[in-house]
Amino acid sequence: MRMPGAIPPGLLISAPASGTGKTTVTLGLIAAFRAAGLVVQPFKSGPDYIDPAFHAAAAGRPSVNLDSWAMTPGRIAALASGAAGADLVIAEGSMGLFDGVARAGETGTGASADLATEMGWPVIAVLDVSGQAQTAAAVAAGLAGFRPGLRLAGVILNKVASPRHEALVRAGMAVAGLPVLGALPRKAAVALPERHLGLVQAEELPRLQAILAEAAAFVAAHCDLDTIRAVAAGGHLAGTAPPVPPPGERIALARDAAFSFVYPHLLADWRAGGATVLPFSPLADEAPDPSATVCWLPGGYPELHAGRLAAAAHFRAGLTEFAATRPVHGECGGYMALGAGLVSADGTRHRMAGLLGLETSFAKRRMHLGYRLARPLHPLPGLGKVALRGHEFHYATILSQPDAALAVVQDANGDAVAEAGSCRAMPGGGQVSGTFFHLIAPASSESIS
Repeated sequence: MRMPGAIPPGLLISAPASGTGKTTVTLGLIAAFRAAGLVVQPFKSGPDYIDPAFHAAAAGRPSVNLDSWAMTPGRIAALASGAAGADLVIAEGSMGLFDGVARAGETGTGASADLATEMGWPVIAVLDVSGQAQTAAAVAAGLAGFRPGLRLAGVILNKVASPRHEALVRAGMAVAGLPVLGALPRKAAVALPERHLGLVQAEELPRLQAILAEAAAFVAAHCDLDTIRAVAAGGHLAGTAPPVPPPGERIALARDAAFSFVYPHLLADWRAGGATVLPFSPLADEAPDPSATVCWLPGGYPELHAGRLAAAAHFRAGLTEFAATRPVHGECGGYMALGAGLVSADGTRHRMAGLLGLETSFAKRRMHLGYRLARPLHPLPGLGKVALRGHEFHYATILSQPDAALAVVQDANGDAVAEAGSCRAMPGGGQVSGTFFHLIAPASSESIS
C-alpha cells in the first residue's frame, strides 16, 4: 500500500520524434484511466505551455511542467510531489526522447530522457509505423539501449495500416524483446487542430470533452491498459526548493484568448507566496484592477486579436494609468501588446498600448525558439536582478526595439541573444518591462558564459 503523501508510480510517454501522435496517446491514456476510476496526475516534460491545458482537461487536475534545463532536481521533486494522492502519474515528453540542447542546465539538457531517469519513470514509446514494419523494432531497440539507467517498458504502435502490417511489426518487436502495449489503426486516429505555435488552445475548442472521450475510447479499445498501469514505477525523487517569488502582493493578470500562456507552477508559486491573482481580459476591454500592486501580461496570441486590442481604449487607458505608478511586465505576446504597434499577417499595423517603443510584425514570420538565460540589468518585480531561466517561442519579426535593454540574454549554447527585452521608467515612479522569453525559474547556477 502506498503511504499517504508518497508520489505514485508513473510513466513517461515519449517517441523517436515530434509528430508521432504522443499527445493524442497521452490524452487518451489519461482520459481512459480516469474513466476507469483512477486519479491521474499529468506532467509535461519541457517548456510547452499548450499541452498541459489539454492534460488538465483530461485528468480533472492541473498538469505541471517539469524542465531539466531550467529546474534543479529539488525543484523538480517539489513539483512532482503535487502528485501525492493520485493513483498514477502520466508524463508527456517533448520532441524525441533524447532531444535536448548541447549544454546542460540545472539538471540536464531538457531532454525527456533526463526526467524519466531522474524520476525513475519507465518510458513507453509511441512509434509511427507507417511506411515500415520490422524496422520499427530496430528504432525501438535503439531507444532502449541508448542511455544506461533508462527503462523502455514497451511501445505503442501508431498508424497501423492493417492486421498484416501489425503482425509484421509485432514480429520485429518480439525479436527485439520489446512488449507491444497497443496498436492504433491508421484510419481511426483522433485529430487535434493545430496552428503556428502548436495545437489550438484547449479553451478554444468547444468540442474538447467530446474529443477527449473519443481519444479515451480509441486508446482503451486498442491498448492494454492493465499492463500499461502495471509497468508504472518510480516517483522516488525527494527534495524541496523555494517557490518563484510573486511579482507583487496583488497581481493584475491579463487572462483571455490573447494572453493565456502562463505556466501552472508559476501561478501556484505566486499564490503559495501569499499573492492574490486578479484576472482581467484586455479583449473584453477590461483594465487592470486598480487595487493591484503589479500588472503581468503573459504570452499568447495577440496577433490573432490585434484589431480588438487596438480598439480596446478602456484597457489601454487603464493600463497607462496603472503603469504610471506601478510595475507592469509582459512576456512574449504580452511584451508585444505593451509596444507601440503590431503588424498582423496581412500587413495591417495595429496600435498597441504604447508603453514601450517595440514594433513587431507577423507579415514576414521568423521563428525564434530556444532556452534562455537572462541576467537582468534592471530589477524585475519580485525578482530583483537574479538570473533567470526561461524559454522563447514565437514567430514575430522585431522591427524596432528602442528602449533600454532589460537584460543580457544568452541561449543554451552561451551565444548572445539580440532580443534582450525592454525597460522604461515612468515619470510617476512606475516601470514597464518586457521580454520575449517566458520565465520558468530563477537560475541557481550560471554555467553558461
